[in-house]
Amino acid sequence: MRTSGPDTVDLVLCGGIVVTPDGMREGAVAVDQGKILALGSDAAMPPARQRIDVDGLHIIPGAIDVHVHFREPGFSYKETWATATAAAAIGGVTTVFDMPNTNPPTATPEAVRQKIAIASSQALVDFGIYGYVGEGNVDQLAAMAEAGAVAFKLYLGSDNPLVPCPNDGAVLDALSAIASLGLRCTTHAENTPILNWRGARLKADGRQDLAAHLEQHSDMATVEAVSRIALFSEWTGCPIHIAHENCRHSLPLIADAKRRGVNLTAETCPHYLFLSMDDAELAGGNALRVKPPVREAGHAKPLWDALKSGVIDMISTDHAPHARAEKLRSSIWDVAPGFPGVETSMRLMLNEVSKGRLSLPEYVRMACEAPARAFGLYPRKGSLQPGSDADIVVVDLAKSAVIRGTELQSLGNVTPFEGRQTIGAPVMTILRGMIVARYGHLVARPGIGQPVGQTPKGRS
Repeated sequence: MRTSGPDTVDLVLCGGIVVTPDGMREGAVAVDQGKILALGSDAAMPPARQRIDVDGLHIIPGAIDVHVHFREPGFSYKETWATATAAAAIGGVTTVFDMPNTNPPTATPEAVRQKIAIASSQALVDFGIYGYVGEGNVDQLAAMAEAGAVAFKLYLGSDNPLVPCPNDGAVLDALSAIASLGLRCTTHAENTPILNWRGARLKADGRQDLAAHLEQHSDMATVEAVSRIALFSEWTGCPIHIAHENCRHSLPLIADAKRRGVNLTAETCPHYLFLSMDDAELAGGNALRVKPPVREAGHAKPLWDALKSGVIDMISTDHAPHARAEKLRSSIWDVAPGFPGVETSMRLMLNEVSKGRLSLPEYVRMACEAPARAFGLYPRKGSLQPGSDADIVVVDLAKSAVIRGTELQSLGNVTPFEGRQTIGAPVMTILRGMIVARYGHLVARPGIGQPVGQTPKGRS
């Protein structure tokens, strides 16, 4: 019950079913000045300038995707902040964290400020910017945080010259520095020497098939790196987030580290939960290339079990679009790794809710609350409670549709989920009290998104 405040609020959503990780209840949400003011019965809500009856639909917090590649600066032919955040908004994602492998890489305070400026002019959702951890910028990490980096990214597995893997000495020094800043370091946990050795051998043998890519990225490359970064985290006290976990053999190591009290979180992605090498032909053949790879059958169920139990904390997407020609090359080594995800992730997960594999409160925990808690945004983000940002998504659990790449907002629209039927979809996305997307259409202007942790812009 609202007991104080303005006589008339900006917005009331009424007639809905409010969903938190703890459960669901019929109710309404009142929003004023970009914040959630009250939750309760429809009758308890104050007068509103705009009152929307959502008529039995479900009301959840906006999803938070802490692993995206929005490509600017340097690769705007693949994606722009405008197209990527349009996809996020339509997909029910209200906050994203962008990775540093752009050109220039986000490896200096100046590069952090440049990316924030580019994003601020285009974004339709709120955003955080990762800083890159390398051998040459350990002494700049504090300045990068001061410039606006909200977390850091360490590539233990990388063949990208823009963001090479640093040596372990630099990693330890960097993690100690990041620990002193109170920030989290997201880690691509694969062993670079193993990847390089195997890749060179496979290429020398003339292998160009998708299976060769999987053979390069062996289970051991992941298991070793997860074990090493957990030990480094324990030693330095730096909070670590394991990116795009795809391997069932890593899960006991993650669980054991958590039992020891290591400040470690982990994510997985829809393509690891729903696809295996058995699906390669339907998913586009070589277009299925992503790093780390979609593995053979037998990994998805343990990943699902770990996600539901909390060993894996959250769902992210590793949204990584490329131009169509880059995804359809004949040699696997020439195929650009990755594909879009922010617009389809919620639909794919809600489809599992419709099948009874997952409850909606469980989804809210893994897509909203867990990432907010891990990256210091809770309860401002990822929560439906008074005082939280009014980042809200209205979900229709009965809405049926088919995923079509040509209908996605991303410039790079080759998706391994082409033609997949889904039941359940976001039908309204609200960012800090502003309606951004409604029934698959954008209704807000670019530039309303803001960097998380900074003073909110004026309301539209």
